[in-house]
Amino acid sequence: MLTVTQLARRCGLSRTALLYYESIGLMLPPPRSGGNYRSYGEADVRRLSQIRVYRDAGLKLEDVRDLLDRPGGDAALVLKRRLVEISAEIGALRAHQRAILKLLEHKALGKVKMITKEKWVSIMKACGFSDEQMHGWHAEFERSAPQEHQEFLEFLHIPAAEIKTIRQKSRSGF
Repeated sequence: MLTVTQLARRCGLSRTALLYYESIGLMLPPPRSGGNYRSYGEADVRRLSQIRVYRDAGLKLEDVRDLLDRPGGDAALVLKRRLVEISAEIGALRAHQRAILKLLEHKALGKVKMITKEKWVSIMKACGFSDEQMHGWHAEFERSAPQEHQEFLEFLHIPAAEIKTIRQKSRSGF
């Protein structure tokens, strides 16, 4: 006879899993010893081993219960149904994988459109900048940090041709 811990170890499960299977009726309550300890036999070893095989195959506990409680049941039908479910899950995971790869390949990843050129200009005007002061701002930005100026204009989602014009005018002093 085996204790809870001995049976769980023998079948490669945790003691908690075994007790859970017993609590939901998947494992039958074993007889108790004189000290009120559970006492499992070889039939319990076989049943728990079969549960483990079915669980390792990805079967749901309800399906495992049906297969074990109806010895004449159609295990092949249940396994084929699970195989179809797994194939669908794999298909969904592959679709997720492709979507993630597309996102990672996208050059604008992380460049979320948060502000536009028009919004930036309206903010500058609301702060009291005249057109001449904004031109001066661009000229200073281009002079002191040309690469950052380029990146800032791209961040505003300004078309490449317009960026080129702004930077040329900024370098020439308008």
